[in-house]
Amino acid sequence: MRSTFQKFGLIGSGVMIGVLISLNFSALAEKVTASQLPIDDLRVFAEVFGKVKSDYVETVEDKKLINEALTGMLSGLDPHSTFMDADAYKDLQAGTQGEFGGLGIEVAMEEGLVKVVTPIEDSPAYKAGLKSGDLISKLDDTQVRGLTLNDAVKKMRGKPDTPIVLTVLRKGEAKPLTFNLVRAIIKTQSVKNKYIEKDYAYVRITQFQDHTGEDLAKALISLQAQNKGPFKGLVLDMRNNPGGLLDAAVGVSAAFLPKNDLVVYTEGRVQDSKMRLSANPLDYARRGKSDYLKSVPEAYKKTPMVVLINSGSASASEIVAGALQDHKRATILGVQSFGKGSVQTILPMNNGSAIKLTTARYFTPNGRSIQAKGIVPDIIVEDGSDQSNNLHEADLAKHLSNPKDAAEAAEAAKVKDAAKEAAAKAKLNEKQFAEPQGPIEPASKDDFQFAQAMNVLKGLPVQKLPEPKVAVANPTDAKPATK
Repeated sequence: MRSTFQKFGLIGSGVMIGVLISLNFSALAEKVTASQLPIDDLRVFAEVFGKVKSDYVETVEDKKLINEALTGMLSGLDPHSTFMDADAYKDLQAGTQGEFGGLGIEVAMEEGLVKVVTPIEDSPAYKAGLKSGDLISKLDDTQVRGLTLNDAVKKMRGKPDTPIVLTVLRKGEAKPLTFNLVRAIIKTQSVKNKYIEKDYAYVRITQFQDHTGEDLAKALISLQAQNKGPFKGLVLDMRNNPGGLLDAAVGVSAAFLPKNDLVVYTEGRVQDSKMRLSANPLDYARRGKSDYLKSVPEAYKKTPMVVLINSGSASASEIVAGALQDHKRATILGVQSFGKGSVQTILPMNNGSAIKLTTARYFTPNGRSIQAKGIVPDIIVEDGSDQSNNLHEADLAKHLSNPKDAAEAAEAAKVKDAAKEAAAKAKLNEKQFAEPQGPIEPASKDDFQFAQAMNVLKGLPVQKLPEPKVAVANPTDAKPATK
């Protein structure tokens, strides 16, 4: 099973502009014998194919018809299963190396429009101010409605330094917004770190890529060298992290958990989709890598931690947050995560194309399914943005259900609604940590959630965003009633 796992596989939430970065494993599909094929239905397919070839108003190539049929077959299953032609498959492979061309947006299709799941940090889309939940209605002069997701993604790709205009519908805005973007080679630095002050450190993981585990190890070693000793507290920031490679997520978890602690397990129909992955080099140091965590100081396994998440935290980042939460290794702070708890297997086809097929659900060490629910933080702290605009897995059409008790999902919905209500109130208030025109710099003085994470580590009270100020008329201004 380990050799099968080592094949190329990813798990994600949507399709990225230029590439989808996500996490998982590769499982062999069950062979289907001829006796199991729905012969009558396939005859109908052949009849429709023949009619389109002979009677459609214009000549259509066989390859286009077949690719469109495959696209429809996969996209009709759930938001994350998809057919990738040879070009799209190459883009996906390139993206796991941390460099690809495009705008830097992870997207999904919703009611005929392209919906932004999350912009990638430092990308053109992120810098321009696109947000989770935005609906892209036009690409230059082309209406998105009527395009497939793959077609829309292809139009958003292009040579670096070429411009594109996105027309965006945003909740709360009366008119469509226009974004003038310039395509770029997206070079993502998956691990960033910052020495906050003596005895306190900050690590941000933007995606889970091939070298995320190694980069995290280097960051932790460097931070302790700067501090000249163990830390009293560490903030691990995974906000707006859309996911990535599964072994990288296991490695990040293993940096902070005792050896052999369970990180995640998966359940599916085929045997190879059932896995248990632990904080062990055999489960994270794959593809010929050595144990890159062996030089990381053991003190990090006991350092007090706060993990920051939000609605843009999906799949791999939810696995890490769930593992650290279940083992009571860290305090989770922020707002409810995206809720991407399904596993997609990348299955290459003979002609250079591939399919990304949902083959399993994953579960936290305590058996929690994150699917369509997400990770609910131990401490809810909004960031001041309008939570009603945030996109979650449960908002996507045809999403997989959560196999656990429906009462859990109902409770999660209450938490989400409460967060939206609090954020809506906060939006009315002129507050110190108001969101600027551009994105807030993580771990800066304007980062309210980070400030509260530091309060937790230092044993100080966690602040809440101020309640909106209600204007009260001055009694002396009142005019006497006219009789």
